[in-house]
Amino acid sequence: MNLPAPPLVRLEEISKSFGRVRANSDITLDIRAGKIKALLGENGAGKSTLMSILAGRLQPDAGKILVEGEATRFPSAREAIQAGIGMVYQHFMLVDAMTVTENVFLGQEGGFWLRPRKMARRVSELARRYGLDIDPFARVSELSMGEKQRVEILKLLLRQSRVLIFDEPTAVLTLTETEQLFEAMKQMAGQGKAIVFISHKLPEVMSVADDIAILRNGAVVDTLEAGAVTSRADLARRMVGREVVLQVDKGTSEIGPHVLTVRGLETGALQGIDLEVRQGEILGVVGVAGNGQKPLVQTICGLTPPGRGEVEILNRPWKDFFARYPSDDTLSYIPEERISLATCPGLNLVDNFLLTTRSDFSRGPWLMGKRARGRARELIRDFNVQPSNVDALARHLSGGNLQKMVLGREFFRNPKLIVAEQPTQGLDIAATEEVWRHLLEARKRAGILLVTGDLAEALALSDRIAVMFGGRIMDVFPASDTRKVDRIGLMMAGITA
Repeated sequence: MNLPAPPLVRLEEISKSFGRVRANSDITLDIRAGKIKALLGENGAGKSTLMSILAGRLQPDAGKILVEGEATRFPSAREAIQAGIGMVYQHFMLVDAMTVTENVFLGQEGGFWLRPRKMARRVSELARRYGLDIDPFARVSELSMGEKQRVEILKLLLRQSRVLIFDEPTAVLTLTETEQLFEAMKQMAGQGKAIVFISHKLPEVMSVADDIAILRNGAVVDTLEAGAVTSRADLARRMVGREVVLQVDKGTSEIGPHVLTVRGLETGALQGIDLEVRQGEILGVVGVAGNGQKPLVQTICGLTPPGRGEVEILNRPWKDFFARYPSDDTLSYIPEERISLATCPGLNLVDNFLLTTRSDFSRGPWLMGKRARGRARELIRDFNVQPSNVDALARHLSGGNLQKMVLGREFFRNPKLIVAEQPTQGLDIAATEEVWRHLLEARKRAGILLVTGDLAEALALSDRIAVMFGGRIMDVFPASDTRKVDRIGLMMAGITA
């Protein structure tokens, strides 16, 4: 009888808390060479915390790490890398001004003395071996998100990492880049490396994983082989602990006056943008990332002044609206960057709630802190934000819970226009379901500009669809127009006829 080979890495009874928040609770997990193990769970389940402990970024409160059966401690990421364990984080750690090759060799002992072309040749060989197509001389600032991710992977491969951890790697990738990443992961596993894939996206887990460990509330609640999964619904139920079907009844809403009108807008990458949004509707803007969605949002939300053309917000010219920002007829912005733009990670939830609502709790120079605290507590309860402690720091919340807090804060302001930029990017199926429900509820009293890279989300929520390519609006049409919906892919590629 052949016994299975011992795991390359074993995490044994790992626990970790952040103040009152218990992120990991007595977790035991085996990671084997030549296998892709998926860590599946809702936002805040403890997946990233657990792998950050293995990668040396965090220290456990209890438990131990065994590498090839030997107890090991990683005081920092440096020791973990030396032991062959590396992690590709959601937020890349690259120097934009440097080339691909310089970033790959950055921090390598002896790398300073290598000749640039020899270094570039080594990067090219490594990239070719694992199917990670990249120009070694390109500057990181010029790369797409998928290409930047390949640079992070090449850094680990150059260090001969035996365990590669991918933390939500597809959150910022196009479909093609995702497929390329999965092929590279399978190739790395085929060459004996152990791959850990942190995700909450059920189809991706089912397509790439050999084994699946499901975390809920900081604990492993299920482990199984990928072949044992009977359906996506079965996997969702195991992850969430209840039946989850990601579909919503969009229904109809009474259409009101215009809340946003854009005519002939030209600024930066934008070329002759015309669009309008009315109260009671959701206009979904779709397109491949980098085709003008970001500058459009920045202009509408007051971050970038319009060049030529007209922008009217709630029947007021752009300059007039932002010069004397109204306290009643408001615009709420739900940005893609939750940590850097929507919230302050070092502040607690009450202070983050007050970032855009302070005027509602002010009387002259005085802030009514007790009232604000009570309202923040109600918001956290109504939007199911976890942890439910208003003193928790924003940086201790998962992406999904942070997004629900931002939604609750912005909806509290009773806006007439809502700009929601990638509102469910990186969220699990349960959190996505809640965000969709909140947006449809807000549509009853506001007009919503929904900018999303998820076509399924746009079709599920939008009353009308606008397709962008090359800084232009290719077409705007009802989401019920099946003929044009079938042509969205072509329009996103710039093809009109």
